[in-house]
Amino acid sequence: MNSEEFLEAVRAAEGLKRAVLKKIEVEGTSVTFHLVTDLTYTEADISAARAAAEKCVPAGFTAQVKVMKSVPSAEGVKRAVLDFLRSHYPAVAAFVSPDDVEVELDGHGGRFFVVADEAERAMLQSDCALDALAADLNRNFCGSWMGELRFRQKEKGEIVAAAPPPAERVLAPRTFPVTKFEPIDGAEVKRAVYIADLEKEMPNVTACGTVSYIEERLTKNNKPYFSITISDGTGSLRCAYFSKKATLEKVRSVKAGDSICLTGDNELFNGSLSFRAKHIDFGAPPEGFVPEARPSRPVPPQYRVVFPSPASDLVQGDLFSSSRLPEVLTRQNFVVFDLETTGLGEGGVMDRIIEVGAVKIEGGQIREKFSTFVSCPVRLPANIVELTGITDEMLVGAPDIKDVIADFYKFCDGCSLVGHNVQFDCKFIRYYGEKEGYLFDRRAYDTLSLAQEMLRLSNYKLNTVADRFGFQFNHHRAYDDAFVTAKIFLELVKMKGALPL
Repeated sequence: MNSEEFLEAVRAAEGLKRAVLKKIEVEGTSVTFHLVTDLTYTEADISAARAAAEKCVPAGFTAQVKVMKSVPSAEGVKRAVLDFLRSHYPAVAAFVSPDDVEVELDGHGGRFFVVADEAERAMLQSDCALDALAADLNRNFCGSWMGELRFRQKEKGEIVAAAPPPAERVLAPRTFPVTKFEPIDGAEVKRAVYIADLEKEMPNVTACGTVSYIEERLTKNNKPYFSITISDGTGSLRCAYFSKKATLEKVRSVKAGDSICLTGDNELFNGSLSFRAKHIDFGAPPEGFVPEARPSRPVPPQYRVVFPSPASDLVQGDLFSSSRLPEVLTRQNFVVFDLETTGLGEGGVMDRIIEVGAVKIEGGQIREKFSTFVSCPVRLPANIVELTGITDEMLVGAPDIKDVIADFYKFCDGCSLVGHNVQFDCKFIRYYGEKEGYLFDRRAYDTLSLAQEMLRLSNYKLNTVADRFGFQFNHHRAYDDAFVTAKIFLELVKMKGALPL
């Protein structure tokens, strides 16, 4: 039984016919469903809801129901409308004040009205935003909610053309000494660069870490090569290695869990950074190696412009998965994030971030969301507009990157990072974070590498991996990509039973 079926069963009870499901709490084998209603309810209503809840929980679990009566206020609904716009449509929210939102209650829910300029109105209409907003209110307030747009001309600034900032790294790459070196096909190396710091073109550089994935493959000409992923505690590195005939058997002896060195060039390939491995050898970080931490500004005491909001995944699939979450997912927190940018951040300039989307996983569940556009004085390239659907007008009034990066740093406090091809997105947040003194030196997990390890697919693009699990989403928009990446991460870790090395 999914959440919609559960609520349909609950709403058959007279006192709960407009009830909403606020949260589900799991403690041991006891599951508590928290319902909110605006009507007077009876013990019979609660018993009916408990019967529906018992059909949702897995075998061996007990179901409890707690009901709270709450009558929505116009002011509370107005705050919810403004919060939704700020989270999902920041470019619109920048020009919508509390006075621009009106709420009318009718005893069975109500209507809301949003006053918007022509550009905001077109954006909200084209994206069916009022339907999404009404659905959000229906999930959080009792009754039925509908919305309308009202037009009023407003003044706003213009987009000013400006050059992107220079792509100079604020801090030098960190290194550590290589120990237990044993050559396979290269000369001895002394030091290795942190994988997290492989963010620009670097010739003849060595990365050293534990093998999490290695597979021998054949080229079109039937020549063997190896697809390898290593991790050093700061990040993961994927590359292809073409073995020499004299050392082929030695390379075949390398297995997951071994510590190796990969020496080669971090270079541009088809417009993006790629590591071209030329040598492979055995080698390891120092015993008890702990990645060097850099001094960072403290976590901001409060959010400035982007305010996280609750998030959940109750609609898709069952309310409870049949597979238990491994402890590694429940004992630590993760922020799964994705960016939309004006380019790949190469060619001598650092492109700009235009959208940030993220979700926070706490206790193995998706709990919070972080979503915002980012102002951009540079006109967007046509290919970016076509790829993402984001236009210059959508970014007018969006917050500046310096404020967004501070809020995102606060959102990530105490969490490991997760992304699909995560090093690409980390390159941007580290660059802009360092400009403001916020250093994102934290463990990052890559769902692309994890999918390579756990699945056998024709390719490992995000939409291909999502299709493998039956997840549907709006590709190339930051929040949607982050949300589906979080679901993929949870499924892959459940399959593996552990986090990547």
